[in-house]
Amino acid sequence: MIKFQIGIDILKRILPRTLFGRSLLIVVLPIIMLQVLVTYIFYERHWDNVARRLAQGVSGEVAAVISLTDRFSGKEAEALILAVARDQMRLSVTFEPDQSLSIASPPQYAYSFLEQHLARALRESLPGRAFTLKTNDLLESVIVQVQLPDNVLQVIVRDKRLFSSTTYIFVMWMIGISLALLGIAIVFLRNQMKPIKQLSLAAEKFGKGHQVEDFKPSGAQEIRLASRAFHEMKHRISRQITQRTEMLAGVSHDLRTPLTRMKLQLEMMPQGDARRNLQSDVEDMKNMVEGYLSFAKGQVAEAVASVNLADLINDVTDNARRQGVNISLSTPDAIPTSMRPNSIKRCLTNLVENAHRYAQNISINVQLTNDQIIVCVDDDGPGIPRDRRVDVFKPFYRLDTSRNSETGGSGLGMTIARDVVHGHGGQISLSDSPMGGLRVELLFPC
Repeated sequence: MIKFQIGIDILKRILPRTLFGRSLLIVVLPIIMLQVLVTYIFYERHWDNVARRLAQGVSGEVAAVISLTDRFSGKEAEALILAVARDQMRLSVTFEPDQSLSIASPPQYAYSFLEQHLARALRESLPGRAFTLKTNDLLESVIVQVQLPDNVLQVIVRDKRLFSSTTYIFVMWMIGISLALLGIAIVFLRNQMKPIKQLSLAAEKFGKGHQVEDFKPSGAQEIRLASRAFHEMKHRISRQITQRTEMLAGVSHDLRTPLTRMKLQLEMMPQGDARRNLQSDVEDMKNMVEGYLSFAKGQVAEAVASVNLADLINDVTDNARRQGVNISLSTPDAIPTSMRPNSIKRCLTNLVENAHRYAQNISINVQLTNDQIIVCVDDDGPGIPRDRRVDVFKPFYRLDTSRNSETGGSGLGMTIARDVVHGHGGQISLSDSPMGGLRVELLFPC
């Protein structure tokens, strides 16, 4: 079972990961298996039979020449036999006097495929006679030498007598058909992959909050349906976001008017505890309205621009230092990327302010990899319990027990930060900091 699982894991690593590669494999693999099967049948049956029959024909002609030589002697008979072999059998026959061959024949593996068939046929046609086989330097013919009682018979057989040209035709036909099918499959699959890639890129851009124009659905029917469904989903989400922003902007505007009147009335009230308590409540209401509006707007109204993330983080750090925050920064000099600069500043500012409320020291560390930008915000505060780290991303959620409840936060800082990061196609996570407090890790695609 373990070996089977290991084999499956190895197979998964070998198989292509892209849809184009897997689709091409589905098309090409049966073709290759069919070609191998047909080639095996051809060589095992057809070519083997043809080669054997051609070798038997040549060996029979050589045996006929030897039989005529044994039956008729003399110079005239020898000349007549040579003429018959040359004209009727298309064999180049000569007699080599004063020569002898070794009775022991060479091993079978010393011959090529065609020579093996010819040697087997000669052993059947010339039992008890010693013979040798060899090819000439140009590999155009096979030289057969047979031991006769008084001399050696040498027969030169052209390779065309032993080799069928259908082999080359068959191989070239197989290769040509395979390449043609492969080319058609590649062109067809590439055309099918284009609408899928188009839909994937559009979904990725829309997921990052970019403006995506409608494109014409193309490709197979299922891909067209998916493209239309994506367009409808995109329009519905855009309408919902716009309606939410407009509604909350109106609510915020309506709430600011009575808040302003309340502030004016407070200014006319005499000094005292009642006035201070009301001022505190009004300020809390103002912060909540502004925070809610900021959360609702998110980064919808801001366009994506090419920025240097290192400069944005430096600006946030400098602003924090001017407010008395003890913060350190480690970042590369240049991190070119496409982002919404104001949204990123709001996200990082929220994280720094949130850490400053509960910690004495803050550290920001930025790393750049081949495909990711990693931003870590560490502090030495009390941290957040593991079982409550998911809850802090909920709107208006505040940690009353583990963090000071009188800090004036609205419970939207981490929610806004999460929305900004997700709007850029990134991820945000909380963990224990090496400084002893909380680490907020932001991952952005390059």
